[in-house]
Amino acid sequence: MNKDVFEGKWKQIRGEAKAWWGKLTDDDLDRANGKFDVLVGLLQQKYGYTHQRAADEIDKRVTQYEAGLKEKKAATPTK
Repeated sequence: MNKDVFEGKWKQIRGEAKAWWGKLTDDDLDRANGKFDVLVGLLQQKYGYTHQRAADEIDKRVTQYEAGLKEKKAATPTK
């Protein structure tokens, strides 16, 4: 995933991130503030992930989130 895209969508993703990674506090999420590398570091610290696993986890979750948004949009009837 493009880090700029991640940072641009942070406000939308932030609420989901707390559900995805319950060990992250509001302060952790404030500190991450959409910075991909900071969130990777937090996941490494809180969950013991390797750098690659943390990056893959973020990518997987955000990809699933975006796919869910597309499905909701497709299911919404147009006027």
